[in-house]
Amino acid sequence: MSKADLPYRPCAGVMLVNRAGQVFVGQRLDSTLEAWQMPQGGIDPGEDALTAAVRELGEEAGVDPGHVELIAEAPGDFTYDLPPELIGKAWKGKWRGQTQRWFLFRFLGEDGDIDIRTEHPEFRSWRWIDPEDLPRLIVPFKRALYEDVLAAFRPHLPALGSTETAR
Repeated sequence: MSKADLPYRPCAGVMLVNRAGQVFVGQRLDSTLEAWQMPQGGIDPGEDALTAAVRELGEEAGVDPGHVELIAEAPGDFTYDLPPELIGKAWKGKWRGQTQRWFLFRFLGEDGDIDIRTEHPEFRSWRWIDPEDLPRLIVPFKRALYEDVLAAFRPHLPALGSTETAR
């Protein structure tokens, strides 16, 4: 089966912003690269994208739904293709990439309310970063998608200096 014959995996993504206007990123557990990303994952059959986004936030970052407040939903879906070397390997070869619906949430909790040691951990560490640093931290094949997500949510983000807090 060629890449063109494979469908896109439907997913939801979360940009989680703290009180300082910084964005949560996690370093992927399944990669030896400096692969940082925001929480994201598949939408289950019969599940709507917002529900999936909140579920993924809990599954990947251990964040309780009571610690977040929805700020905005991106105006459309974003899509990326896997690089050729990952086609047929990632996601058991079922998908050519992802089509994602993104949501911006305000984090109402404290750093201690984040626990990446979940039942099925996806991140080895996490930190808060300046939103403008997102594109340079993401794996190259997702960079354009992250630039699009950042552009969609920029009107909702405060102007910031560049500060980050490692965890």
